[in-house]
Amino acid sequence: MIAVVGAGLMGAATAWQLARQGHEVTLIEAYDIGHRHGSSHGSSRIFRRAYADPFYVGLTGQAYDQWRELEDDSSTPLLRTTGGLDLGEGRDPEGLAAVMGAAGVPYELLGAEAAAERWPHIRFTGPALHHPDAGVIDADQTVAACVRRAVEHGADALIGVRVTGVDVQDKALVHMDDGRELIADTVVIAAGPWLPDLPLPVPLPPLRVTQQQVFHFPQREPHVRWPILVCKDGSAQVYGLPSGADGGPLPAVKVAEHDRGTPTTARTRTGIVDPSSRTRVSDFVRDRLPGLDPDPVAEATCLYTTTPDEDFVLDRHGPLVIVSPCSGHGAKFAPLIGAMAAALATGRAEPHPRFRLDRAG
Repeated sequence: MIAVVGAGLMGAATAWQLARQGHEVTLIEAYDIGHRHGSSHGSSRIFRRAYADPFYVGLTGQAYDQWRELEDDSSTPLLRTTGGLDLGEGRDPEGLAAVMGAAGVPYELLGAEAAAERWPHIRFTGPALHHPDAGVIDADQTVAACVRRAVEHGADALIGVRVTGVDVQDKALVHMDDGRELIADTVVIAAGPWLPDLPLPVPLPPLRVTQQQVFHFPQREPHVRWPILVCKDGSAQVYGLPSGADGGPLPAVKVAEHDRGTPTTARTRTGIVDPSSRTRVSDFVRDRLPGLDPDPVAEATCLYTTTPDEDFVLDRHGPLVIVSPCSGHGAKFAPLIGAMAAALATGRAEPHPRFRLDRAG
């Protein structure tokens, strides 16, 4: 039997992959399915293929195939293609174009005038990279689809039960806060921002948890189809994407800072939006996104869990598989990570060297 701890994007995807392969699976989640206490909630996450690192460009292609497989299995649309833009000197559109071209990924490199002609609701100050395969993932629907299909494939789901620790001998003994214990051949730990605080007999790499803020800005012209975008000028990186239901009943765009979160823990987060972040993001919208009203109609907080090198953690240690595809860019890989974690849990694959627990050493 394989236990999966955590029913966020990664744990839910792992349970789905294992259950549809015919394995005995128990999925354990401390809150309700689709809760808003971690990193997997909301109607909008970015799917993009633009990475400066060829390794991740390759993974995005595998992830795309897994998204379509999940959609087919669940009969649920989850990934909506919108196209994507990378702009700003710090984002290096020319460098991204070279990497994507070498990988055979479709792209266009446009000058500022040509880009502005195509997207007049965005202000360009230099070249921009457009890649048509980018899009938006509905995280809430993804979690719901994975859990539903995992159960339909035979998995058990323990909801509202918190894992308090895991003891390891030949097998693993999972302790839960309702007094129950579960013996498993393998335990997949996909605890998101709770991972650093979970007592485990496994040495973890340094993990930094931050509270992030996101803001939703109404479109001035509701009919305009917005792409996803990543903009980096200087040291600040801002991203944007269509909001979906999170932005309210009218079309809106979600805009947020990628790299200026407030250090916290999953237990001590305040859930209070940082007003300085709201000001900075609104100023960015006013300056660079004239097609949006710079006053947000909705806002929320979520959590990032970040490794020092921003690579993921995906490794096996005895009967434990540690899954932390994090650092603010993991959501796009969710069904692929589920497949990789399932392969580790069943002994069909070795961990990738970049994702090992001990890679820093």
